[in-house]
Amino acid sequence: MAEVDPGIFAAMKPVEERCVADAGELDAALREADRPFLVRGLVADWPLVAAARCSSGEARAYLLDHARDMDFTVSAGPPGADGRMFYDEAMGMNFRTLRARLPEIFARMEAGEGRPDAHPLYIASTDIHRFFDRLAEDNPIDLSGRTTLDGIWIGTATRIAAHNDFPDNLACVAAGRRRFTLFPPDQFRNLYLGPIDNTPAGRAISMVDFHAPDFERFPKFREALDHALVAEMEPGDALHIPSMWWHHVEGLSPFNILVNFWWRDTPRWLGQPQNALNLALMAIRDLPRHEKEHWRDLFDHYVFRNRDADFAHIPEHARSVLAPLTPESAEHIRGFLLRQLNQ
Repeated sequence: MAEVDPGIFAAMKPVEERCVADAGELDAALREADRPFLVRGLVADWPLVAAARCSSGEARAYLLDHARDMDFTVSAGPPGADGRMFYDEAMGMNFRTLRARLPEIFARMEAGEGRPDAHPLYIASTDIHRFFDRLAEDNPIDLSGRTTLDGIWIGTATRIAAHNDFPDNLACVAAGRRRFTLFPPDQFRNLYLGPIDNTPAGRAISMVDFHAPDFERFPKFREALDHALVAEMEPGDALHIPSMWWHHVEGLSPFNILVNFWWRDTPRWLGQPQNALNLALMAIRDLPRHEKEHWRDLFDHYVFRNRDADFAHIPEHARSVLAPLTPESAEHIRGFLLRQLNQ
């Protein structure tokens, strides 16, 4: 895989590195962090990491010993695209999605190593507990009681465009080398995001090619670079990516494994903010300007400002969804929305 032009990225600041002695220190670091941080060797004692340090073949054999006999979803990108999984010229995807057993996928990865005409292969976030037997238990991490979604990413040398995620994330390199390039949430305007409904994996992505940025087409990307952080990671390293931080991800080795743990500090029954944005696009964006201004004021009143004093005129027992939400009131809103959308 081609290296990033050092003339463009030389000014990037490295992600802060922290040392944590135990689960308690990791918990404290995660709770207080509002920026990414890197912990070297946090999962260096995983058997999967030990296998990967021996060879790519040993890492694949270790995973095969734990894999369940079921189809995995794998994306096959185009040769000659430097591993970039992205749009094609027609704004479809430049990769095909296939399903196969893991031994077949690994055989294709091994056969393509070192060949410039090989298709990059990429198993995106896959539920460890569903697709592997005891892989998580044999490679544990203590996250102090957080309820996590645990995913594994397996692939050849690939590049994944900058995107963000709603949950917090602890990304652990198990095999190969990774480069994360990160941007604060407010840099979305300078990353030139693509469509929000036609995406490679459900999240809007930056349209900028980080290996060859077109500054004539994307001039504000220079400003984004002023805020960029970079993390170069080896097997055993772990990176905390706070919610909504943008991250461009590169698997730099011929074979790469990443394990990540996602969690939310807010209850899952609150729903996904992206759904509210999608609905607002349909219902509000194309209204006349004066009507949009009114709805902006209403959103500020009910959602963004949301002060108790604004609702003091309503008896407390009668405030319904204007009171702090509960699982029951959230379900009431969800049911109301479904009925309205189905009319």
